[in-house]
Amino acid sequence: MFKKSELIEAVLTAAKKQPADLVIKNGKIVNVFTKKNTEADVAIKDGMIVGLGDYDGKETFDAKGKYIVPGLIDGHMHVESTLLPPEEYAKLSLSHGVTTAIADPHEIGNVKGEVGLEFMLDSASCATMNLYYMIPSCVPTTIFETNGATIDAAMIKRFYEKYPDQVLGLAEVMNFPAVANADPEMIDKLYETIAANKVIDGHAAGISKEDLNVYLAAQIRTDHEAVSLQDAKDRLDLGMYLLMRQGTAAKDLLNLLPAVDQNNIDRCAMVTDDKLANELLAEGSIDHMIRMAVKAGKTPLEAIQMATINPAQFFHLNRLGAIGAGYQADLVIAPDLDDFEVETVFHKGEIVAQNGKFCGTLAKEPNPALVKQLEKIDINPIEISDLQLPLVGDIAKVIEIIPNSLVTKKLVEKVNKKDGFFQPDTAKDLLKIAVVNRYQKPTITNTAIIKGFGLKEGAIATSIAHDSHNLLTVGTNDEDMMTAINYLIENGGGMVAVKDQKVIGFVPLKIGGLMSVEPMEVVGKKVDEVVAAAHELGAARNFDPFLTLSFMSLAVIPEIKLTDKGLFDFAEFNLTTIEP
Repeated sequence: MFKKSELIEAVLTAAKKQPADLVIKNGKIVNVFTKKNTEADVAIKDGMIVGLGDYDGKETFDAKGKYIVPGLIDGHMHVESTLLPPEEYAKLSLSHGVTTAIADPHEIGNVKGEVGLEFMLDSASCATMNLYYMIPSCVPTTIFETNGATIDAAMIKRFYEKYPDQVLGLAEVMNFPAVANADPEMIDKLYETIAANKVIDGHAAGISKEDLNVYLAAQIRTDHEAVSLQDAKDRLDLGMYLLMRQGTAAKDLLNLLPAVDQNNIDRCAMVTDDKLANELLAEGSIDHMIRMAVKAGKTPLEAIQMATINPAQFFHLNRLGAIGAGYQADLVIAPDLDDFEVETVFHKGEIVAQNGKFCGTLAKEPNPALVKQLEKIDINPIEISDLQLPLVGDIAKVIEIIPNSLVTKKLVEKVNKKDGFFQPDTAKDLLKIAVVNRYQKPTITNTAIIKGFGLKEGAIATSIAHDSHNLLTVGTNDEDMMTAINYLIENGGGMVAVKDQKVIGFVPLKIGGLMSVEPMEVVGKKVDEVVAAAHELGAARNFDPFLTLSFMSLAVIPEIKLTDKGLFDFAEFNLTTIEP
């Protein structure tokens, strides 16, 4: 909330009794209220738009006939998934015209709990963008895996009270059975959020249309887990806000756009969810989704509406998402709306990015003491015996990946075994996957069989393993898998590729095993290199092998996954055996 003195200044400037700080002239304003383009000066005072019309200012910016667009909004994302800390993510985000993001820090929340959340909030205050948070609802996600912390209803309430403006509500509720069964702890989290007049995000993966009523009855209004046209229609029919996702692992936008029409577009928005730094650098963020939507047949104004005013309204951000008096001066200058190339970006009336490069300054420097608390993986190295997978017969359940999707298939196949243990078969693309508990000693490991990665040799491993973030590896042999896991333990986490027990690619992620301490360009380059190393090992090239691997332990997504406690069957919502 701005001060009374700022209110007075805004009114006097709007009334032309004093000059604006900045006036943007000669631009075509994208009006998300009327769905038309208009021509007028944009007058800015103290970082806020105070008028559209004919204004004088202490400074002027000549838009030279280009379009003036509201700053873009990413309605659901995970900063940790970019592999960057918040202040570095902000630089990358702003370079693509995204001036606002609503983030769910449940990755670092699962690893470090309250300490992790405090780090994210402190780092966000360093950034020169609007970085809001939803407090994780499911830490731990389920009882079927081990994580590093618990976030309960009392802690959630404390964060609402301590950060009333920066924390918008309760992040994606992914434990549907807990809601449906009115689990007391879940009800407490929902009630505290409702009582605080905050927003509740959904996570309705694999949930039928009729069961969506359970979420709506619990005041859960948004969902980003629609993957098919029917999913999108179901959510819109029942009155949910549809958050259409286009990330690195899950690419759903083109499947969902046909559901959007003039009758429901006000309830649709765009989100990245999980998108790596290298892909953000290469193709963009919400700006990329606008280009995709236009190419798919939506008008530029329709696409921009879903990237600006719609998410602002969903999350009660009443001063964001539009160009008009009383709105924050977050603006994008674009030469053309069809191609939507971001040229100049304003945040609170200050230029923060030009021609794809951040040119602003941090609001403050990050706190190194908070970073220090998030370093180190404190477990013992694993041994070959920890990776063995005993089999009774030669028929076993297999996890089959679906490229560019978080969903997997449950197969039953004939597999190879030797001396009673499973043997990977590269000819059939039946590899071994293992999850190593990173929170407890002695080391606890569980293994399973996976299909679809395509590795012909070596192994890859990551300390990003949604949502509990244990250590996760897939490989063609135990020696390389062991080498990969132990390298992560020794170096505090990251993404690694191993061949013949030698590291051939590595991205260090020292902040909780999730985020890098290096600049975004360096991180992006290293991610490209480690992915190239995975391709050298034979990994399929039509999806990101590391991000796909990171979701193979996410139990709340159908159909079958592996956690540190064992193989998990989503339909049964319980652990299951490797034998059919």
